[in-house]
Amino acid sequence: MRTMRKTTFLAIAIASFGALGAASAATLDTVKSRGHLACGVSQGLPGFSSPDDKGNWSGLDVDYCRAIAAAVFGDATKVRYTPLSAKERFTALQSGEIDVLSRNTTWTQSREPGLGLLFAGVSYYDGQGFMVHKSLGVKSARELNGATACMNSGTTTELNLADYFRTHNMKFTPVTFENSDQTIAAYDAGRCDVYSTDQSGLYAERLKLKKPADNVILPDIISKEPLGPAVRQGDDKWFNVARWALFAMLDAEELGVTSKNVDQMAKESKNPEIRRLLGVEGKFGANLGLDEGWAMRIVKQVGNYGESFDRNLGMNSRLKIERGLNRLWTQGGLMYAPPVR
Repeated sequence: MRTMRKTTFLAIAIASFGALGAASAATLDTVKSRGHLACGVSQGLPGFSSPDDKGNWSGLDVDYCRAIAAAVFGDATKVRYTPLSAKERFTALQSGEIDVLSRNTTWTQSREPGLGLLFAGVSYYDGQGFMVHKSLGVKSARELNGATACMNSGTTTELNLADYFRTHNMKFTPVTFENSDQTIAAYDAGRCDVYSTDQSGLYAERLKLKKPADNVILPDIISKEPLGPAVRQGDDKWFNVARWALFAMLDAEELGVTSKNVDQMAKESKNPEIRRLLGVEGKFGANLGLDEGWAMRIVKQVGNYGESFDRNLGMNSRLKIERGLNRLWTQGGLMYAPPVR
């Protein structure tokens, strides 16, 4: 009887897994038939994903979803955004509520095999940092022994802080909140000495403070935080679309193709790499389940990676963040994409 029960349970489990695989393998078809992309974003992080007073979303993570929509539909506006807390984000993707998670999420080992996700690549190389009230007079994270630290729950931030303080024989008191607005409000109200999250997030959240200039972002970086978009495992076809939407933006920047010159490049460039990227030469859209103009539409409607970075995070934005590690590899950074060929 015990063997029969085990066998029956195993058969049910295998059948259920097979059904899930079959369902998830049709994501591109589902997205096309629905008529829009379901994109999971933050609840409001300037520079990455945040809505204006009319509900229009913008940011680096938003541009990525717009790129997928441009590739699939030929229209970057065909996206519906679902704001998610750190705690909700993975469940929303696993359940199929969203097609892609593009929400300042760190790529880690446990989040791939552990949660059944696949990261399409790194859209922003970051690291965890600290913001403190200027009145504390703190110049380094090594001076934070005994501090009270505000942070979001359900993130790698908690684990990184615990590791850092234990490594340096220091103590701290964590104060956690479910979303970023609650966290930054508590910090602003003086409920904690320090606010810790990805350094890019610190620049974004500082804009929300009553007196931003009264707060200092320390130079210390205590972790690797490769941020990127993720999809469900079990659907290689959709994963390829998600991955190459990001790669197309990076390749376009490296090749000097921008939203302003893309039409001219498509007509006049003799560079075979540019011609392949823009669909003028070869058949590289079909293997993604798309037409040959997929990458050209991404660049024309959204821009290359550098254009997106500059307007959302860089010198043309309120955040004024330096490219740093997010420069192209040809400029001393880590950004690198395989070629279309």
